[in-house]
Amino acid sequence: MSNTMRAVVMHTAGGPEVLKIENRPIPTPKDGQVLIRIRAFGLNRSEMFTRQGHSPPSAVTLPRILGIEAVGTVEAAPGSSDRFPQGVTVATCMGDMGRLFDGGYAEYTCVPVGQCQVIKTELPWDVLGAMPEMLQTAWGSLFEGLDLKKGETLLIRGGTTSIGLAAAAIAKNHGVTVLATTRNPSSQSLLEKSGVTKVFIDSGSIAEQVKAEYPDGVESVLELVGATTLKDSLRCAKPKGTVCMSGIVGNKWTFENFTPFGDIPNTVRLTVYGGGVPQFMRMPLEELAQQIKKGELHVPIGRTFKLEEIVEAHRMMEANEGKGKLVVLV
Repeated sequence: MSNTMRAVVMHTAGGPEVLKIENRPIPTPKDGQVLIRIRAFGLNRSEMFTRQGHSPPSAVTLPRILGIEAVGTVEAAPGSSDRFPQGVTVATCMGDMGRLFDGGYAEYTCVPVGQCQVIKTELPWDVLGAMPEMLQTAWGSLFEGLDLKKGETLLIRGGTTSIGLAAAAIAKNHGVTVLATTRNPSSQSLLEKSGVTKVFIDSGSIAEQVKAEYPDGVESVLELVGATTLKDSLRCAKPKGTVCMSGIVGNKWTFENFTPFGDIPNTVRLTVYGGGVPQFMRMPLEELAQQIKKGELHVPIGRTFKLEEIVEAHRMMEANEGKGKLVVLV
C-alpha cells in the first residue's frame, strides 16, 4: 500500500475552484480510531457553506479535507478489530469530521470508533455513499424532531431535496400520508415515486393551498427550505402540530423580522433538528439498508461524480440542480 492518498483540500474560502486535489499522507490510526478506505461519499450543503466561508474558525480549521460523511472498508482499527475487522463495510458521519479533523473528500479517512456503523447488507457503492447523512437527517427529523406517528399527515417543505425525498419514502413506509412542495411542476412524478400523495406548487406561500385541502392544518411539517418559508410553514400546522426545521436550502439563516406571538400560531410547536454523532449512531442504518435492498425504500441519487470532478459537483450543489443526493465515487 502506498503511503500517500489523493484528497480534496481547502486552503481558503471561496467558490468551488478553491477545492484542490493534492497528495497527502495516509493517516495512521491510534487506539480508538478506524482507518477507512473510502469508496464513496455524499455531498452536503454544510460543506458548501464551509467552503463559502460561513463557518467560524472555532468550528473549521484550515487547510482542511472537507467531508462530514463517508462509506468504505476498514483498513485498520487498533484495539477494535473485533468490532471492525479489516475489509468490513462501514459508514461514518458527523462529529468534527471535515471540520476539526480531515473528512471524507479523500481516499482514506481516520475517525473515532464511536461514529462508525457496520453495514452488512450488500449494496452498490453509490447507494451506500448516499445513505449516512441523508438518512440520518431524514430519519432523525421524522422520529426525533417530529415524533411522527402512523396515521398522521406530514408536509415536507422542499420535497425535491435529497433529504425531502428520503423523508417522504421513510414516512410513507411508516404509514404516514405525505404531502410535499416543489417550485417546479415537472418534479411531481419524482415526488410521487418517493411516496408523496399530494404535491403543492410552491410560490413562496402555500398555507392557503394546504388549508384548502386540510382546513385544520396537518400534524407535522418538515421545513427544509429554511427561514425564507418558515413563517408560512407554521401556518400549515394544526393546533398542537409540530414544525421541525432541518434545512436551509433557501440559503437564508435568519429572519429580518420575527414576532413570536404573531408568527407562531396558537399552540403550534416549533423545533429544529441538527443531528450529531449520537443521532447517527441511534439511526437503524442496517434496517434501512435492508429496506433499500428489498426495494421498500428508494434512495434518491441525483448524480455520481469522480473525485477529480469535485469542483463540478459543488457547482451543481450550489445551483440546486441535483434532484437527489450527489455522490462522489472514490
